[in-house]
Amino acid sequence: MTDGAELGGVVGNDGLLVVRCQLGEREAFRELVAVWHPPLWRYVRGMVGSPHLADDLAQEAWVAVVRGLPRLRQPERFAPWLFTIARRTVTDHLRQTYKAAETAMEEATTVVAEDELSGVLTTMQIEAGLAALPLLEREVLILFHLEDLPLASCAEVLGVPAGTVKSRLYRARRMLRDHLAGKGYEA
Repeated sequence: MTDGAELGGVVGNDGLLVVRCQLGEREAFRELVAVWHPPLWRYVRGMVGSPHLADDLAQEAWVAVVRGLPRLRQPERFAPWLFTIARRTVTDHLRQTYKAAETAMEEATTVVAEDELSGVLTTMQIEAGLAALPLLEREVLILFHLEDLPLASCAEVLGVPAGTVKSRLYRARRMLRDHLAGKGYEA
């Protein structure tokens, strides 16, 4: 597992990039987006299920980053700050969706031949399993396993103690394993 600064291939440069952005360097912001957009998009995509919606929400999150970056007091804490903004963006969207009584989640279904992959789960199968989990459990799995954030950073993003993250991880893994086993996949 890596620490948050290693995510996206940058080791310890996030703080420097953020300070350069705060000083008004446009190229630094381009670099920051180049490093952090893929993990941000994967997180949002995992939360909402739709790549098109993920594009829109990731863009909203970057707008919030641009607005808030000058006020970020701890540039080295950029990763948890970014994912907190993304979480708020997703939460706001889901709130609006539920208020309007619309269903924005798409069900991912796959047909797998008997001999295909011999028990290895495909990305689509994992995504379908994640989509079946409640939001809290899905979110902690995405942050910890897919975005490779350490427990402390997950706790910061989620606004809960590290012990709560551990219990959610345990519950989420069990729920995902049970769901996949119910679909006939070996877990």
